Amino acid sequence: MTRHALVPLLAALLAAGPAAATPGWRETVRAFAAEHFHNPAWGYSHSQRDYDLARSLAAADKAVIDDDILYAAAFLHDQAAFKPWSEAPGAAKRDHSDVAADLVPEFLKSAGFPAEKIAAVQAAIRTHMYYRAPAAPEAAYLHDADALDWLGAIGVARVMALADAEGGTPNGPAVVKMLGSNLADVPATIVTPAGKAMMPARKAELDSFLTDLKRESADLSTL
Repeated sequence: MTRHALVPLLAALLAAGPAAATPGWRETVRAFAAEHFHNPAWGYSHSQRDYDLARSLAAADKAVIDDDILYAAAFLHDQAAFKPWSEAPGAAKRDHSDVAADLVPEFLKSAGFPAEKIAAVQAAIRTHMYYRAPAAPEAAYLHDADALDWLGAIGVARVMALADAEGGTPNGPAVVKMLGSNLADVPATIVTPAGKAMMPARKAELDSFLTDLKRESADLSTL
């Protein structure tokens, strides 16, 4: 490259300013979730899947979303399902979505998250469950990603992992009932175009599993 050719390139780089670095709050949020959220159904790996799938659905719909809001909400939405937050006064009487939404402002502020976006994170967390109605795009795609994670092979893996190996609660028949409820209740709650396009395949996977399970367990009587 000639000296003259370098001039416009350098000018462009100077105009663009320094390269944007990944905000430190992201690593703080991710590390917090990895350290504290340990559960095969709604732990850290579930949060990671929700974030990745929500982004994928939004991209498929060519939807404009704020990735900061989605990231924070995806990794913190189930915080109230874990101790000590699940045992806070009054927590057991409230939906875990509402408890988690009330918990995040202080933590996000301390992590350096943009204060003006915290309310949107709270809104997305409050409506992440399939039985709630999301509004903003970030909330809608998190909602659908979370709902789809209750269906398909991953939905089976999550719920079956909840069975108590010692025969306590929930036992095998109870988790199968949970799977049946997910099959009946979740599909109709998907709201985004990409989510609706993905739903039938995951619904069919779960339906097929339950059909096979009933056939191989004398209609669940030998579970």
